[in-house]
Amino acid sequence: MTPKTILIVAGDPSGDLHGAHLIRALKAADADLFVAAVGGPLMRESSDEFLEDLASRGVTGFWEPVLKIGFLVRLGLRLKRFMIERKAAALVCIDYYGFNRRLLALAQSAGVRAYYYISPQVWASRAGRVPVLKRLVRRMFVIFPFEETLYRKAGLPCTFVGHPLLDLLPEPRKAAPTLSPPLKLGLLPGSRSTEVKRHLPVMLEGLKTLRRHFPSIKACLFASPALGDSAYAAASRKGVELVRESDYSRRAALDLAFCSSGTATLENALLGVPMVVIYKLSWPTYLIARAIIKVPHIAMANLLAGRALVPELIQREATGAKLAAAAVALLEDPRRYAALKKELLSLREVLGGRGAANRAAAEILSELGARPAVRT
Repeated sequence: MTPKTILIVAGDPSGDLHGAHLIRALKAADADLFVAAVGGPLMRESSDEFLEDLASRGVTGFWEPVLKIGFLVRLGLRLKRFMIERKAAALVCIDYYGFNRRLLALAQSAGVRAYYYISPQVWASRAGRVPVLKRLVRRMFVIFPFEETLYRKAGLPCTFVGHPLLDLLPEPRKAAPTLSPPLKLGLLPGSRSTEVKRHLPVMLEGLKTLRRHFPSIKACLFASPALGDSAYAAASRKGVELVRESDYSRRAALDLAFCSSGTATLENALLGVPMVVIYKLSWPTYLIARAIIKVPHIAMANLLAGRALVPELIQREATGAKLAAAAVALLEDPRRYAALKKELLSLREVLGGRGAANRAAAEILSELGARPAVRT
């Protein structure tokens, strides 16, 4: 009997991470399943057949994908041929709407069932994407509870499976009553090379200013697995330690983080690490984003809380001086600092329990008529 083939597609480093865990959960539930993948280095390791490293290409934003349209079109057609020739049982897309929306249409024309694990952020901008997803997707598997409400209201089958970060992060450490030297600062400039180029100089300038207030500060930079050490040469020259870890042990011990907006802000929140969030885009992309984004915050911690728990510095506001000033204001107010840690940790309660990838895998296999061996 020919094993079922599932194609899983992610386009950025966080999608690569969660895609790899979904692949392992699927194969644990059905050992005969054949999983092909488009993603990054983690999905390469976990899949049976790896088709393209899309996550490491950094195709993001509004303007940047136009420059690589030829590659993306060819990749889409190549994946359609793959689904037809291999008689794929399903396509599972992970976030990355710009490319995946077109791939979903190609899957539909090929007669392949399509599912979405980890929704694009339609609640932040472009709600018109919901009817498109309703037409092309059989079921959404979402990681925020408010997303389930949104899609079900629109008539699109949807299951909240919990947030996969809860499976990856250690239990938070018991907070110390007061900060004690040396202050441990983490730099998280982003997972893509373009983000690092825009954010790292700002963070290093902020660190330089912060050292005037806390001379014994110890700074480390958490590197993306998709980027080599050379991407962080400027930090190394400033005496910043480069950290590559998969267990979050160093991150969990931080007193404060300078953090690019993205998955890392939620990771910090669930670890109880206070932070100052920055984000800079190319100006054409920023002007488009400002016109269409409807949510009041960019950091997921602030969105989940419904208010500005952590400072956000966007575009021209993202300067080293303002980054340091926001950090000093927080660190020199012990009551505010302690309250922030407590509020960040409370966000764990709204994201469900552990086992998101296992639940998504069981649901996908159930949809395909398989009998999953693992339901957690």
